[in-house]
Amino acid sequence: MLELKYASKNKIFTDDQSTMDTLKKGFFGKQEGHRLILNIFEALYLMDVRNAKCSRKGAELSFIELASMFSNSKKFIAKYFTYRDWRDRGLIIRAADSQYAATHKNPVKSYPKDKIALPRYRLSGSFFFSDLTTMVHDKKNGRDMYERLWFGQYGSYKAAERGQLNKLDIYETLYLLDKNILKIKNASRAEIIKSGALQHKDFLKLYYVYADWRDKGYIIKTGFKFGTNFRVYFPGATPMKNGSGAWTHSKHVIHVFPKESKLLISEWARAIRVAHSVRKTFILAVPGNITKKKILPDFVLYHRRGGEAENPESSPPRYVMLSIGEEEYLGGSEFAGSITKAKSMGLDLVLAITDRETAVTYYKVRQIKLPGSASDYYEIDWMQP
Repeated sequence: MLELKYASKNKIFTDDQSTMDTLKKGFFGKQEGHRLILNIFEALYLMDVRNAKCSRKGAELSFIELASMFSNSKKFIAKYFTYRDWRDRGLIIRAADSQYAATHKNPVKSYPKDKIALPRYRLSGSFFFSDLTTMVHDKKNGRDMYERLWFGQYGSYKAAERGQLNKLDIYETLYLLDKNILKIKNASRAEIIKSGALQHKDFLKLYYVYADWRDKGYIIKTGFKFGTNFRVYFPGATPMKNGSGAWTHSKHVIHVFPKESKLLISEWARAIRVAHSVRKTFILAVPGNITKKKILPDFVLYHRRGGEAENPESSPPRYVMLSIGEEEYLGGSEFAGSITKAKSMGLDLVLAITDRETAVTYYKVRQIKLPGSASDYYEIDWMQP
């Protein structure tokens, strides 16, 4: 039997030699003199799964009695079930603390950059306030803008021949207005922005992200079908069929997450799942320069290499984990701050989300380098441990 002792909320230990020998083989606890010190999640896991007994002044504590001492601790249950899930997979997980120095340089994925070649002509159009749409007057140049630079939608979706007008969405409208390519006859720039802000409180932040990617040669279109703000095509993409008669498909979607906003995790995860289901990479955008609120992740994780589980004796940790419950709100600056902390530790970030049935879903986060951008962008992929 595994024998544990409770000394205080911050110190649970065992001094039973048989128990220590067993736990050290499983990489539980830290040796301090003649005792093996356990953190609360290790102790609860051993009581929950390994039938360990924990006593306080000779009286046995139940799992609930011990856990209840931490009932006011933030995300306590989410942390415990993410800890348990990782351990149940035969993998090692430990509390995150300052002892883990940088072990490798975090991979930052570099995206290509191109220069958008805007035309010399000038379009004119009329803006429809409620629809947030501009109808372009010039048929010839309107079609050229669509076919050559993929601004707007000429004719109908995937049927350019069905109609003679190009329709620009509000982001395209404002971008071409700012580039002095478009003149709106019935609305000023301020009126267009006001109409966008009335329907979306973060309109200007979404436009900032749109313009940031467009300036670097990317094609940015609506992400409505995928539950996100935008879908993204890499430089050189065209709305026309290629030589083999196939359409160009986007492989990325972008969701804008302003630094001052907070998003319910269940909604955030839903958008990622939709993107994953249609085989698109989910990109989270945190626009503008931000003061990152540094957050110490909850755990460091060991994974597998060559089919074998990694452990502290054979390798450094691979990831840091931030444990979150589905009913929790996460802020943009907090999210970016957790990435910053993970980078300072030389580890990749894993978000572990516990639902109300205690199932855990994992997402791996990797920072994107978009050349010349001041914003933070992150690829987020579903992860199977």
